[in-house]
Amino acid sequence: MPPQDPFIGREILDAQFRILQKIGSGGMGAVYVALQKEMNRNVAVKILHPKLANRKDLVSRFRREARAMSQLTHPNTVRVFLYGELEDGSLYIVMEYLQGRNLNQTVRHEGAFAMERALPILIQVCGALEEAHRAGIIHRDLKPENIFLAQQGGLKDFPKVLDFGLAKLGENQMRPGSVILTQEGMVFGTPEFMSPEQAQGRNLTPASDIYSLATILYEVLTGKLPFDARTPLDFLQLHVTGKPIPLNSRVPGRTFPPLLEQVIERAFAKKPEQRFASANDFGLALQAVMQGKASLPAELAAAPVAAAPPPARTPARPVSPLPEPPARPQSAGEGATPVTMAAPQKMSMGLLVTIALAFMALGVGIAVAFMRYVPR
Repeated sequence: MPPQDPFIGREILDAQFRILQKIGSGGMGAVYVALQKEMNRNVAVKILHPKLANRKDLVSRFRREARAMSQLTHPNTVRVFLYGELEDGSLYIVMEYLQGRNLNQTVRHEGAFAMERALPILIQVCGALEEAHRAGIIHRDLKPENIFLAQQGGLKDFPKVLDFGLAKLGENQMRPGSVILTQEGMVFGTPEFMSPEQAQGRNLTPASDIYSLATILYEVLTGKLPFDARTPLDFLQLHVTGKPIPLNSRVPGRTFPPLLEQVIERAFAKKPEQRFASANDFGLALQAVMQGKASLPAELAAAPVAAAPPPARTPARPVSPLPEPPARPQSAGEGATPVTMAAPQKMSMGLLVTIALAFMALGVGIAVAFMRYVPR
């Protein structure tokens, strides 16, 4: 019988919270449900291993990004209530406790979504990303596992975006075959959903998140990824050099509006500056699809993407309120120096080895965690 987790039943932070049970764990730490006694509500508490307290770089970045996350107020972003350090040196984050399933679990259980169900979810996620990007935060690891479909206000599909650049804790919740690339203890991405520039070790911009979100949308609509690949390395190469399989040829018997294909194709552009100028614009484009339009509004014409998220919090042209939710169809069933490299014409094993050697030459540790890969 495994030993009892020492945190379960423990009261922390001057007895404000009592740990009830563990709901996830991984190499970085664990996630617990806790009772916030004064508020009489359950919260989620992420606790990192005390041994990581010696990593000054990780502690500094953890605090900086936890502080940034705590300032995000969009309703589709998970709320962070508290963060800091426990008596034993463990870092923690207290956030809202969500009930439901993540997007990956839902698609695997119910099958691909109808467009009328998928687009409202992704439009709301675009709103959450827009706020984060304007606050200078790039997610870096958008994937269905990091979009939680909460049951809130009577709605079944209320999306919440999780883990904006924070170290991943729930390794047991990752899809089979995920590869985690960490630099200074930070997760860089999951190969199936990485943008071309991310696969090459380049600097990331908000456009990188837009590419990842388009990959998520493609999978949610078809149940498949936009590339047929057998290994994580294959995915990296195809993101850089491959052409995604057209949406309308991915699922026999299903067709999608031409405008949706155009929107996804633009979000899949290999060059960041050729994608939508912002997450807000991507959301507006998806709204145009929902409204049955044949083309995008003139204001969504291609525009250069900034090299970094704008620091100012000037109001963005907001995504208009969602239309009444359509009837849902019956379903079937994770401050280091970046490595900048010239854009290759072909992504090969040699290039990946070169990237790894370059990181190690800079004194930056790379941990590559391979889980058993199951071809999709």
